[in-house]
Formats: sequence, structure tokens, C-alpha cells
Amino acid sequence: MLDREPRDFSRGRFSEFTNYCKNDCYYCGIRRSNKNAVRYRLTKEEILLCCKIGYTNGLRTFVLQGGEDMYFSAEKMTDIVSSIKKAYPDCAVTLSVGEKDFVDYAAYFKAGADRFLLRHETADEKHYTLLHPSEMSFAHRMNCLKELKEIGYQVGAGMMIGSPYQTIDNLIADLKFLSEFKPHMIGIGPFIPHNQTPFKDKQAGSVELTLVILSIVRLLLPKVLLPATTALATLSENGTVKGLEAGANVIMPNISPTNIRNLYTLYNNKKITGGESLEGINNLKGMLKQYGYEVIVGRGDSLI
Repeated sequence: MLDREPRDFSRGRFSEFTNYCKNDCYYCGIRRSNKNAVRYRLTKEEILLCCKIGYTNGLRTFVLQGGEDMYFSAEKMTDIVSSIKKAYPDCAVTLSVGEKDFVDYAAYFKAGADRFLLRHETADEKHYTLLHPSEMSFAHRMNCLKELKEIGYQVGAGMMIGSPYQTIDNLIADLKFLSEFKPHMIGIGPFIPHNQTPFKDKQAGSVELTLVILSIVRLLLPKVLLPATTALATLSENGTVKGLEAGANVIMPNISPTNIRNLYTLYNNKKITGGESLEGINNLKGMLKQYGYEVIVGRGDSLI
């Protein structure tokens, strides 16, 4: 049964401004070792045009997500953030650009960034080493999350369900970490393999287990922002609705240029049309209304 609770529909997910990345995470399709990836970067003008389109369509949050692209220096990123805030002062800006120094995080915040999404991936250090090369540090990832909170961001964490070598004990550790850290937003979706990574032959995560974990997180942190992720919609028919039924309260339509959406491939067969896209918003709103949901448009600030 649906609870007829209003759901937040405020996220304009501009998630693909660059697919260059200096990291070599074993699960990710845009890892630096993937020589088959077609790389791109959007210009500041292209980013602002996407925001304009999103704003015209009622979105009041813009999420800039990309690989850890060294081209986008702190100076470039602060210029982009400040330009968005100047053009759309009533909107929130969320960044998801990976691990940076405290000084860079502080500069983004000063320029007007409101939120920062950085999935912790796993709360178990040993498991972390199985998902990432030795040059990447579990301690640094966790310290970044701590620093983001100290600066004043609304912070997002999260993990993949069914990632390679993940155990139930790992998931319990994740839930304990989330309960103690209390992020403002948690991104949870099933692991989906990419055929140009070391995990190409690994089994995808379970949709059913993902929905169970979403429900547990909703009980542990009743006010947290919890998206129905694209990965869930990719693996399961009506995955967005299933996510909402399990406790999700955020939908993040994609406002990236359509010609580059299939190049930002963290995993195979990513869903880039339908309710996950700006073009499908009206259809999705109509479908959710049939399920008893009221769609809300706004900044979607955390209640925590």
C-alpha cells in the first residue's frame, strides 16, 4: 500500500558535465583505464544552458556531477557555481565531483554550492580495498565526508547494493555508519556491471535487497532525502515507483544534453529516457498521480 505521502520532485539532475576521471575504480565505466570510453567536457556556457532549460521546466535544484576531472580546477568550478547562483538565486546547487582538499570544498561553498554528494561506497575498509586501486584511501574518503559537514554543506553519502565481495556484515556496517553520520541525503542503488571494467563478469545487485535497504534507511533516518535512483530504474521495470513505495522521496530527472547521455556510462544499459529524463517529467508525474503521489517542485532542502 502507498501512504499517499507527497514526494519531493525538486531535483534537476544535471549529472554529466564531464566523463573524464583520474581515478581507476574497478566498477566504473569512466575509469581512467577504459580506453574505449568516448570522453567529453561541457563548457560553462553549455552547463548554464542546461540550467536554463531545467529552470524553465520548474526545477529548482541543479546537480553537477562528473568524474574527478583535473581540468575543472577550483577556480573553474567556483566560477561555474557562482554563475549559476547569480542567474538563479532561488535555486540550490549540488556538486558531486569526488574527493577534493578542504580548501577546494570551502571555495565551492563560498561560491554558493549548497550540497555535496560523495558516496562512501562501503563503511568497511577491507571491502573498500577490493573495489578501488591502492592509490585510493578509505580514510581519505571518510575524512572528506567529515570535512564537508564541517564546512556546512548538506551532505550526501551512499553505497551500491550487491557490489562485488559485499557481505551482509558490510551492509550492516553501512547502516551503522549512516545512522551515526546522519547525512542529509543517501544514494542507494543496485550494482550494475560495466563490460569494460574488471568487474564485467560480476553479478548485478538484487533489486529486492535494494528495496529492503531503502526501507530500513527510511526507518533509521525518517527525514533523510532518499532518491529513487537511475540504477534501480535501469534494472527493474517501474523501478522508480518501486523505490518510492520502499521509502524513497526524491526523483532526479536528467537535464543533460541528449547527445552525451549515453557517454556517461558508469554501468551498462543506463536508462536515459522516460521518467529519468527531463523529457519524461510530465509522463512520470501523471503516472505517479495514478499511484496516489502528489509531486512537489521546489529546492528540496533537507529537513535534518
